[in-house]
Amino acid sequence: MKLSAFGNKFAGESGIVELMDDLSSALKDNPDMIFMGGGNPARLPVIETVFQQRLEAILADPTQRHELFGVYQAPQGDRRFRQQLAGFLNRQFNWELSADNIAISNGSQSAFFVLYNMFAGVMPDGSRRSIHLPLAPEYIGYGDIGLSDHFFTATQPSIELLGDHLFKYHVDFSHLAAAGEIGALCVSRPTNPTGNVLTDAEMTHLDDIARERDIPLIVDGAYGLPFPSIVFTDATPHWNDNTILTLSLSKLGLPGVRTGIVIARDDIIRAFTSANTIVSLACGNLGPALAGALFDSGEILSLSRDCIAPHYRERSQQTVQWFREQLGDLPYHIHKPEGAIFLWLWFEDLPITSQELYQRLKRRGVLVVPGHNFFVGIDPDWPHRHQCLRVSYAQDPEAVRRGVAIIAEEVARAYQAI
Repeated sequence: MKLSAFGNKFAGESGIVELMDDLSSALKDNPDMIFMGGGNPARLPVIETVFQQRLEAILADPTQRHELFGVYQAPQGDRRFRQQLAGFLNRQFNWELSADNIAISNGSQSAFFVLYNMFAGVMPDGSRRSIHLPLAPEYIGYGDIGLSDHFFTATQPSIELLGDHLFKYHVDFSHLAAAGEIGALCVSRPTNPTGNVLTDAEMTHLDDIARERDIPLIVDGAYGLPFPSIVFTDATPHWNDNTILTLSLSKLGLPGVRTGIVIARDDIIRAFTSANTIVSLACGNLGPALAGALFDSGEILSLSRDCIAPHYRERSQQTVQWFREQLGDLPYHIHKPEGAIFLWLWFEDLPITSQELYQRLKRRGVLVVPGHNFFVGIDPDWPHRHQCLRVSYAQDPEAVRRGVAIIAEEVARAYQAI
């Protein structure tokens, strides 16, 4: 059987496929596996109760039940949900949105596929443009989305050592300014995998660069603002008519309902909707049905602020402390945790690659994600990209504590073998 170029590309190996395959196969092969690799959110009883009550109310009403199971959404997504979300954002931030500025997708990943290929790749005049990542490392799921070769470019970050085994990546604006033919800038905020939260000033600077080049700034807010607000530092939600903001219901506790949200100028939304209809026809009904009332009431803010964010902040601090205790004087650095649900570990001059460390940990019953897959568009020979791991702290605390100890043991063995 011969596959097309598309078939060879998308049926081949990739970091995101490896990650998702590991999550499913590891559970089958080892029920006791400690999952510190995936992006599943923590189970929060308060949040689960809210969605349970909402689902029970829907199922008890024949009309709502039929709308949930028996009809397609409009191509752009359920209009009432889009009105509810627009009203919420206007009340909170004065963004002057309407339902026409919002589209729904079957999860953020499918939204990125459409958006990125709308703005990058082969242009009508035969030239090529890239999606440029101003701050690598970036989300593993971006890497293989492009329909053409050399689809992503990236700016290598500057690294600031902060003391106490912490460090932080910064956007190197001097090199970003020299980047070539770009179709869009894209950042995640907080950054997946590092938990880095770009400052308001950095967002303004990126917005200025995008406007000067007449390209959009795409902001992936899956973990961030205004919900689920897993942000541990001061930051303001960013949107304007040159920004495409993508949000998600996943980290509220609904990854299984696959609901992504795109907020942009109405002409961009129209183009996105046409492409998304061809790819997906229509989006699922469950996410909007469960979450719409939370935007009407504003409860989404209190749940994010008072329940979700404090939980992850506490877990982050605890996991950092466990790593400090276990890693001791080894040459390690932890990216300053400013948000999201991960820690990003850098083992300086690690004698083995992060891929080999990942394999050793997997054999020990701990699933993490090797760092090299996150450096999309960065020089593959940069040693730093092979010295990092992404570790989730969202699962059961006792399991995470055991996983930290095993990670420390394997890292120590790697250094001792020099």
